[in-house]
Amino acid sequence: MKVGNDIEAKNGGWTFGGDVAEKFVAHVSQSVPLYAEGHDLICQLSDFFCANESVCYELGVSTGELLRKLAERNADKPDAHWIGIDCEADMIAKAKKDCAHIPNIELFCDDVTLYDFQKSDMIVSYYCMQFIPPRHRQDLFNRIYESLNWGGAFILFEKVRGPDARFQDILTLLYNDFKLQNGFTPDEIVSKARSLKGVMEPFSTEGNLGLMQRAGFSDIITIQKYICFEGFLAIK
Repeated sequence: MKVGNDIEAKNGGWTFGGDVAEKFVAHVSQSVPLYAEGHDLICQLSDFFCANESVCYELGVSTGELLRKLAERNADKPDAHWIGIDCEADMIAKAKKDCAHIPNIELFCDDVTLYDFQKSDMIVSYYCMQFIPPRHRQDLFNRIYESLNWGGAFILFEKVRGPDARFQDILTLLYNDFKLQNGFTPDEIVSKARSLKGVMEPFSTEGNLGLMQRAGFSDIITIQKYICFEGFLAIK
């Protein structure tokens, strides 16, 4: 099935591997509202939390686009350590190529649910948690909280479900309209939705807040929201 940007995926078989890495930025920028604006917002937020010698993570780093922007914005902090983690070898290979000119970026092909985090000042998850099996999410949120230094930030962007069936129907139809306006065909929209079955499992706003609160976060605010896409800032 074609899902847009010359990417093909199977029913219930979406993957970030293979040739998706080369087409990822174009596809996700066309698929996710305010995608670039979210990058800009996170880079601005880094001013408040990242110091020289800070350790900062991006989980699900994909092609390294956001991590590179963060490192470039904080170029006056040469001892800051920017660490990107992704389970897809093709994504990490692309990220290493695109970030090769920045010496304080380190990239690992690893499973974030098993990764041993250092103490850190900022952890970013930009549309990553929705692909983590729900049974592993609370433990990962717990370890993120433990990893952060006091006053450190967890920045979480996720696709979110509506709080009830009526709102979910509205969100789905508005999002489909957004994708149509961005050039996807009806067949591509349906094919993408079919490919994500069993692969992506978004939670509601309340579901994400519950994960953060149970991990220990109490200071949480929404920093960006458009239709069914939401960004949170949580401070330890």
